[in-house]
Amino acid sequence: MSSRVIQRVVMPLSPDADILPLYVEGDLGAPPQDTRTTAEKDAGKELLDGAPAVQLSSALVIDRRAFDVEPRTRASFGTYFNAFPASYWRKWTLVSTVDLNVTVTGSGQVAVYRSNARGAIYRVDDQPFDRADRHTLTFTLPLDSFADGGWYWFDIVADAQGARLDEAHWAADDQDRARGTVTVGITTLNRADDVTALLGQLGSDPALLEILDRVTVVDQGNQHPDDVPGFEAAKAALDGRLRMIRQANLGGSGGFSRGMSETLDEGVSTYHLISDDDLRTEPEGILRAVAFADLARRPTIAGGHMFSMFDRPFLHSMGERIDSWRFWWGSVIDQAEGHHLNRDSLRGTQILHRRIDVDFNGWWMELIPVSVIREVGLSLPLFIKWDDAEYGLRARKHGVPTVTLPGVAAWHVPWTDKDDSIDWQAYYHLRNRMVAALLHSPHKNGGRLIKESFYHQVRHLLTSQYSVSELRSQALEDLLSGPNHMHAELDTRLGQIRQTRANYSDARVEKDPDAFPAPGGDSPFTHVERTPNPRVRDLTSAIKFATSAGRGVLRQFQRVHPGAQDRPQAHIPADNAGWATLIRFDSAVVSMRDGSGMAWYKRQPAEFRAQLKRAISLHRRLQRQWPTLVKQYRDALPHLVGQAAWKDTFIRTGSTELAAGTGEAHAQ
Repeated sequence: MSSRVIQRVVMPLSPDADILPLYVEGDLGAPPQDTRTTAEKDAGKELLDGAPAVQLSSALVIDRRAFDVEPRTRASFGTYFNAFPASYWRKWTLVSTVDLNVTVTGSGQVAVYRSNARGAIYRVDDQPFDRADRHTLTFTLPLDSFADGGWYWFDIVADAQGARLDEAHWAADDQDRARGTVTVGITTLNRADDVTALLGQLGSDPALLEILDRVTVVDQGNQHPDDVPGFEAAKAALDGRLRMIRQANLGGSGGFSRGMSETLDEGVSTYHLISDDDLRTEPEGILRAVAFADLARRPTIAGGHMFSMFDRPFLHSMGERIDSWRFWWGSVIDQAEGHHLNRDSLRGTQILHRRIDVDFNGWWMELIPVSVIREVGLSLPLFIKWDDAEYGLRARKHGVPTVTLPGVAAWHVPWTDKDDSIDWQAYYHLRNRMVAALLHSPHKNGGRLIKESFYHQVRHLLTSQYSVSELRSQALEDLLSGPNHMHAELDTRLGQIRQTRANYSDARVEKDPDAFPAPGGDSPFTHVERTPNPRVRDLTSAIKFATSAGRGVLRQFQRVHPGAQDRPQAHIPADNAGWATLIRFDSAVVSMRDGSGMAWYKRQPAEFRAQLKRAISLHRRLQRQWPTLVKQYRDALPHLVGQAAWKDTFIRTGSTELAAGTGEAHAQ
């Protein structure tokens, strides 16, 4: 068997002090636990202990692979992008040992460390170097003791002359496996500048270009990447690999399915990489994902973590799970989601040393074997929301695991600063959650899902979010109509949703701060503090919850305060706009969580009662018909995700391909 590189040590694509701590650690604090014997220390290896940390600076980055270590300082590569996630390779691949090859110049020592699942750190080996020219040190490291977690990494300590990392990589036997190639499928809607920047990153790495067959951009908007500055240069860097396709707006699932379908038809690539448009990537991560999938014990989906586009050292998503009883997604980390790797290092954060197993990976970045797509199918025609989660559950039923692999990541806009459950996406949130549960829930009648859906409906009504309640009712009506509506309405449902929202004041977001009147002169509220939403944890909190909700319902049978329809009673910041706060008002202007504007919520008792009656009826129907719907949707699944059905939808909605290199468009 021959050896192959499975992970290179890299530096940022461009000088960026914000993200440099993801690649090199400078402020080490106390030295790691020293497990050497007294004899080893006496042999003159004490240089590693107590050397001050290098002061991180982009000026120390020589190029994509090289880094300067100043005299008598220490640099650690026990970082997110450069430590080796040993436990993931032990669990999911055939690799049993790895070779760390470190090429250095100057004089000093290289020390190799490991951690376990509890975050305990041990030094396992070290070698001195003292050469004026490049010199490679090799460490052979076993993976047999990483059952539940743990990483390998190395530090470089320079002596008085200084040192330089010229390059380093982790290698393993290729197990006689063929080396795969990849097509990247990008779906975009009016993010031309973002796509152009992403294409430039994909074309920037010669090693990636060696395994990159195609970049397929499915353009569903009216602002096209090929019309913006920089596109031609990005296209040239990809050297004939770029394919532009224009089609109707079929949502994320329609764009991603188009990319999958084209990769199936071309029949060249081993893998298809799903990529969102509004992200920046680390090209090395794609190389790692392909190597990992090549050496996996069985066909495996390899996904990437998400860093925040706005706070770039912030690790926003470390893996996704689904609570089967509620049928809701969430972070696999029990603690508050996310971690600042510029404040607390990888090596010093215990929870990051445990291997994290996931139910699915978000479709901001996911590598899927083409053989899996042929067996499992394309995405469900969901437009947006739940397509990635459902695909992970469907693949697992076919024996295909999803692994979210550290060191494979992209920077993406996080969802923490927006609440898309109260805009036009509310329809898709509910309908698609229900569809996924019908297909995959192991519990009778979907567990808690129907009950929770009804609670949410009442909450939206109590807070005068009538547009949201209306969209959720339409979602249930479509769900109850059976699975045939999903492909048939994929390109038209969004327009109907927008028409519905236009009829409700709570859906009209204004950007101008003076768009709404000031609070009425008789209003006692100049500043609205948040009333905490009651949470049901025990009997006492359950009583408080019921009492608060009951008062909100009783208000719907009381007269609206005079003048409240003409002038708001308060302006309420987004952070204070929980349902327990909003039910106190007949009229309030509420800020959007993403800061995009404000909307005016007005209590309308007649609307509340009519929508509540409808919600009760729909949820009762759903409860009665759940077993029948389960059979309908599960029977229809092979057709819904089949390439033939998707091709019919592509043809019906019309699409064109912009032929690479000619600029000519032709029908598909």
